[in-house]
Amino acid sequence: MTAPDHEALKAEIARVHGTPAVVIDLDKVEANIARLQAVCDTAGVANRPHIKTHKSPELARLQIEAGARGITCQKLGEAEVMADGGIDDILISYNILGEQKLGRLGHLQRRVRMIVAADNPVTIAGLPQAAEIAGRDLEVVVECDTGRQRAGVETAGEAVELAKLIASSKGLRFAGFLMYPPEDGWERTQAFLDTANAGLREAGLEAGMISTGGSPNIPNIGKLKGATEHRAGTSIFNDRMQVAAGVATLEDCALTVYATVVSRAGPERGILDSGSKTLTSDSGGLDGHGHILEYPAARIARFAEEHGFLDLAASNDRPKVGEVVRVVPNHVCVVVNMVDRLVTVRGDRLVGELPVAARGKLV
Repeated sequence: MTAPDHEALKAEIARVHGTPAVVIDLDKVEANIARLQAVCDTAGVANRPHIKTHKSPELARLQIEAGARGITCQKLGEAEVMADGGIDDILISYNILGEQKLGRLGHLQRRVRMIVAADNPVTIAGLPQAAEIAGRDLEVVVECDTGRQRAGVETAGEAVELAKLIASSKGLRFAGFLMYPPEDGWERTQAFLDTANAGLREAGLEAGMISTGGSPNIPNIGKLKGATEHRAGTSIFNDRMQVAAGVATLEDCALTVYATVVSRAGPERGILDSGSKTLTSDSGGLDGHGHILEYPAARIARFAEEHGFLDLAASNDRPKVGEVVRVVPNHVCVVVNMVDRLVTVRGDRLVGELPVAARGKLV
């Protein structure tokens, strides 16, 4: 098999699209989709991928065609775009508050199956309004925190009390629990779930859905007894954070930012045309702001909005002005939300473009 001609592809992308260009390799995307689906199938856990990474109904359909059971969204705006794109089984893993959002949720529930998360009585109190607008019951999962300290109730007792409140609320149906365990917290999560399930049984309730999450947790899929599905987002593209976590390799990274070296004002420094408005300032706790495939010893040390500052001190080979390089971002989800389109390739062949349809859907 002939190795891909990346130099020719870089030249073509720079000529046709210009740089910076956010590029996805569809062959790698499809391989990543298949890999996650196989892990879920082997573990006997349904796959409900999180679309916050790709924000594309087209890619969501690829995931469902590969075997996924519906999708996960973080915001209503994302869910509306996905429903318009033909996706009809959507979990929103986020508290929904306010009359405007509840009205939109009700109209969505009329069209497609919606499941929403809640971790407090205030959120639950508003959800019957959406169910009334929809004219049918709304499924609600209780979000639980087992150590990540983000959203979610912190005790099994609280989870059971919210489950009872949901079950007693007009138009709502208690569907189960939503969790995002820390990578090293699955034993703690099992204890939480076992205690919560015991409390549900005493209340005459049952959690039909136990949803776990996170691409870093892919190696843990199947470890939680009772889990019914898993939500992974980043794994469709992967990024430097996933490589650092040991759940992906650089070869698995389907998205790269093609950037041009626009200045070499000093022997050990340079400037890329990709700054914080392209690669984002989210470092993910890593050294530097991306991995340059052609110059792995080079560092993207800091940013201005349109300037990526290169530190070339440790790099024996150094790029020239005008050279196009490929950067694996630290955190791919944020990068995707910075652009209107993704340039699509297969190996060394330019294919076209894919709109980031749910870009900027923060509400």
